[in-house]
Amino acid sequence: MTNFVLVAGAWLGSWAWSDVLPDLRAAGHGVHPLTLSGLADKQGVKAGQQTHVDDIVDHVEGLDLRDVVLVGHSYSGIPAGQAAQRIGDRFARVVFVDSNVPADGESFLAGWPAGRAQVEAAIAANDGFWPPAVADDFAGQELGDADIARIAAGATPHPGATLAEPAVLAEPLDALPATYIKCLLDGAEPSGDVAELLKGERWELVTMETGHWPMFSRPRELARVLLEVAGAGR
Repeated sequence: MTNFVLVAGAWLGSWAWSDVLPDLRAAGHGVHPLTLSGLADKQGVKAGQQTHVDDIVDHVEGLDLRDVVLVGHSYSGIPAGQAAQRIGDRFARVVFVDSNVPADGESFLAGWPAGRAQVEAAIAANDGFWPPAVADDFAGQELGDADIARIAAGATPHPGATLAEPAVLAEPLDALPATYIKCLLDGAEPSGDVAELLKGERWELVTMETGHWPMFSRPRELARVLLEVAGAGR
């Protein structure tokens, strides 16, 4: 039995995976959506990026999970990639869903130079938190009005320290067995750092014809992809 540990991106919590869970569970696997510290039902908890890495590691070890497929969406690819290196023989694969990936000594913001100043200004103006996306940010991402309203209702400010702290990797990221899911409505090609990682023998690319939030726009297709890339659907 595979154990899927699902970690949504900035502003979101475990609730974001609710439409993906049924098909994974129906296939007979363990499914563990996780809310990171400082978000959703864990608001008010002080958090940096390494707190989020610890959140994932502690969840896996606390539940004594084995054959773990870590799934990190958007921002959460950064803590998920680091956590994958720390859980030892519990780990099976990491799946990056249209996400950032960690680089040793680099922060989330360092990997986003075009938007860094804007995000830093927003964090400074909002007591150290990155305010959630607004409706216009979801345009062209295959999300209906109901989807956008649902995301907006559940989103919470994201702890700014998690975006500024550097990642810590024990070994090169391309040593991990990994799948990168590229959502094509959010850009036709992976970023340069991801493209380099995909040259490695242990990384594979899967594409989806949808936007950056596939757990809302195409949850059943995302579940099918997760089962396939984990080897659980074969």
